Amino acid sequence: MVDLKRLTGIWSAAPTPLTGSMTVHKDDVRRMVDHHIRLGVNGLFLAGTNGEGPWLPEKEKRKLVRTAVEHSLGHLIIAVQVTDNSSARIHDNILSVQEQGADIAVIAPPNFFMNTKPANLKKHYIETIRKSPLPVGIYDRGDFGPVTVPGSVLKTVYAEKNVIMIKDSSMKPEHAQIALNARKKNPKLSVLNGYEFGCVEYLEMGYDGLLLGGGIFNGYLAGLILKAVQSGDISQAHRLQKRMNLIMYAVYGGKKISCWLAGEKKLLVEMGVFSTYNNFPNYSLTQSCIRNIQRVLEKDSDVLFP
Repeated sequence: MVDLKRLTGIWSAAPTPLTGSMTVHKDDVRRMVDHHIRLGVNGLFLAGTNGEGPWLPEKEKRKLVRTAVEHSLGHLIIAVQVTDNSSARIHDNILSVQEQGADIAVIAPPNFFMNTKPANLKKHYIETIRKSPLPVGIYDRGDFGPVTVPGSVLKTVYAEKNVIMIKDSSMKPEHAQIALNARKKNPKLSVLNGYEFGCVEYLEMGYDGLLLGGGIFNGYLAGLILKAVQSGDISQAHRLQKRMNLIMYAVYGGKKISCWLAGEKKLLVEMGVFSTYNNFPNYSLTQSCIRNIQRVLEKDSDVLFP
């Protein structure tokens, strides 16, 4: 059983460490787990967008999950994205990650879905949720993907008793309200913000915590933002958010996020957590990004290595 109290606070949508031959680097996974524990995060979301789940071969995904579960020793809750294009395929994915020891199955909008009428999307989610042997998290990507799930569908999906967690990266005020209304009806439901450049706004709205793609390097700083909001020091929260944004823009390659995964993984290489910055979408490093990462390592070591 998942400890529902630990679904709040800071979570990391972790990147996946890869070897030179593009397989999961098990030693780096162990270092990644240790680093997250040091940062004070409550859980890992594996194989999501930042974790390259849509690109990972199934064999490698199983290796990733099993290694993280075994090394975590229960210190972190392990959630895994199981998204697919039919409820039958998602069910198979859930059984697979359950075998590896995952605690939560996370469903995002499908990558390829031919008939996107709301009734069909609703059926897609509800069938999967009700058959799942694991508790379910829902990842709302808003319009940032090939399939947009309308609010009317999310409202029904969030009401399912097996749904225990929401990652809201939609940046849609109406979706935020749907998530918060669902939590009112089910106080055990955890609502987490996935938009890492605007954490304060969502925490002020009443979100339970943050689930961040940059959590592996900004998790400690995100925790300070959360504490500042909880104590009512909103000015300090905004100052911390500004600092976190500057770090992320430096690492990701500016506001166009031109280096994204390569920049994030390069920082982790320099921090001694990852061994390569290899990534399936082939993001590359610019000289500007490399220089900015070095500046971050010099200026922000206090929050990178708490």
